[in-house]
Amino acid sequence: MRNKMQLCTQRYDRRPFGVGLLVAGYDDKGTHIYQTCPSANYYDCKAMSIGARSQSARTYLEKHLDELSSSSLEELVKHGLRALRDTLPPEVDLNTKNVSIGYVGESQVFKILDEDETSPYLALIEGEERRGGGSGGAAIEAQPADPLREDTGDDGPQDPVPAVAMDTTD
Repeated sequence: MRNKMQLCTQRYDRRPFGVGLLVAGYDDKGTHIYQTCPSANYYDCKAMSIGARSQSARTYLEKHLDELSSSSLEELVKHGLRALRDTLPPEVDLNTKNVSIGYVGESQVFKILDEDETSPYLALIEGEERRGGGSGGAAIEAQPADPLREDTGDDGPQDPVPAVAMDTTD
């Protein structure tokens, strides 16, 4: 796949793939998850999250990385759901309409769970405290106002203000 994606970057009349993917698989060396980038670069990962607000999921996975290799399938799915939940805004909850669960492994062909099979996993993490977006009212430390910006009351786009004044006279 990487070669096919990379080929598009070599010719001016071809557009590179405009999508990143996470590809999971299993072979004689064990389980693998690869991140492919639109540029055709790829990375072999231990755990990964991509997309909007994915940093909070990566942070969760990094904190629990040592636990993942010895976890059962149920625990792995719960970790994945917790990481995904941490990327959501506080007013959005995980449910069978906005999450899909799939897995693959030794003597286990790739399987995507249907809604009825997904519901029990969601129930396992229901009621747990959210770590990222926090439905329990995440505390956000007040940030000091930027002294270089005028407070116009408008939060729309503003022109940048130079941080250093330059003397332009001779």
